[in-house]
Amino acid sequence: MSGGPEGLRAAGHALLYWQRRQEVNTHNLANAETAGFRARRVFAEVLEGGLPSVGTRTDQRVGELRQTGAPLDLALGGQGNFVVQTPNGEKLVRSGSFTLDPEGHIVDATGNPLLGTTGPLVVPPGPVEIDARGGVTVDGEQVGRLRIVGEPSSPSPVPGEEVLPGGRGSGEGDPARAPTRGEGPEDVPDELPDEVIMVRQGYLEESNVSALDSLIEMTTIQRSFEAVQTSVRALDSVMETVANRIGRVD
Repeated sequence: MSGGPEGLRAAGHALLYWQRRQEVNTHNLANAETAGFRARRVFAEVLEGGLPSVGTRTDQRVGELRQTGAPLDLALGGQGNFVVQTPNGEKLVRSGSFTLDPEGHIVDATGNPLLGTTGPLVVPPGPVEIDARGGVTVDGEQVGRLRIVGEPSSPSPVPGEEVLPGGRGSGEGDPARAPTRGEGPEDVPDELPDEVIMVRQGYLEESNVSALDSLIEMTTIQRSFEAVQTSVRALDSVMETVANRIGRVD
């Protein structure tokens, strides 16, 4: 690390980087048991002048599928996303514990309806069966089909951009995510062809966060942060010594 003000400036950016790594890692660890949660990863991009800009992107690796046996626990064994209708627009989810509301809509934990190919799914009373291609039947009669769409077509995230909104209603930890950065129906990903859809009824996708890896990461971050702090103190001491010597010469 270079000395003088430039060295302190670089150290300050390094401290911000490791602080952000810690925030994101803590957030990931807190959601290690959240169904369908996708971890965030921090990256640094060197900008003009040689200083890093810190941003985050989503880890798209699929979590393991856990069998629950509940007929409205749904996951995807391959590509794609389910679509739910929220007050703020359509959101994509990889997995969810859905229920039926009094009107027969299939809804998520906050009451947002799960969408079929023609709109919100409504099912009559009776045992619900969902096949691998998303067809929904009740007592042997098909009543709808799940809308399964691809991944958002957004470009790679820019520094500082949050790909996943995070939160169970607050922006932290919610596996649902907006289709793209834009707004409007033209931004919603296209429906996937039947041959690539694999709906798993009675399953939930686990978080793709490894609690053990996150704990190891926490130790690495702490040591790195402390190392930068030590460098800052050393640089500060050198600058103070130089300033005192210049003062004596004057």
